[in-house]
Amino acid sequence: MDSITVFLAPVLWLLVFGFFFLATIISIIAFIRKKIWKPIIIQVITILILFIFPFNQVIIEMDFMINKQEREKVALMVQSNAIGEEVSSNSHLIQLPEEFRHLSKGGGEIVVENAGDGTSILFFSFRGVMDNFFGIVYALNGRTPDKSGFFGEYKEVEKLDDSWFFVSSY
Repeated sequence: MDSITVFLAPVLWLLVFGFFFLATIISIIAFIRKKIWKPIIIQVITILILFIFPFNQVIIEMDFMINKQEREKVALMVQSNAIGEEVSSNSHLIQLPEEFRHLSKGGGEIVVENAGDGTSILFFSFRGVMDNFFGIVYALNGRTPDKSGFFGEYKEVEKLDDSWFFVSSY
């Protein structure tokens, strides 16, 4: 899924929504000309599902549950200094070993932040340009991350489990 980048996603969304818009227009024409209800009902139900169902929340929670044990292994490796190949441009950015790269999107890197009250590890779920990102933070001390951690200002912090938090910065 890393192949759908920040630059490719808008084109993909344009194609998907363009197709949906075209299908909606055809459904309205079919309803007006031939009094066919089914296509317009399907479009209305689809629109309602898009606005009501929390797709992002479900995806985040599934990703968290599926990868929690492996992320805990990585956290233990960070604590014991068994992992620590720093990316040359940033001493807080650590490249994950090949078998764990799927745990952090956008390059398989994690960010380790050592603050006075403990260490926090950020696993990216989305890695945008500059300080746009969201991901899952493991706080070794169990405390809610500060609003200005990991070189960004969090707009959202949500507790997922003990010591685990979802954060977004945009």
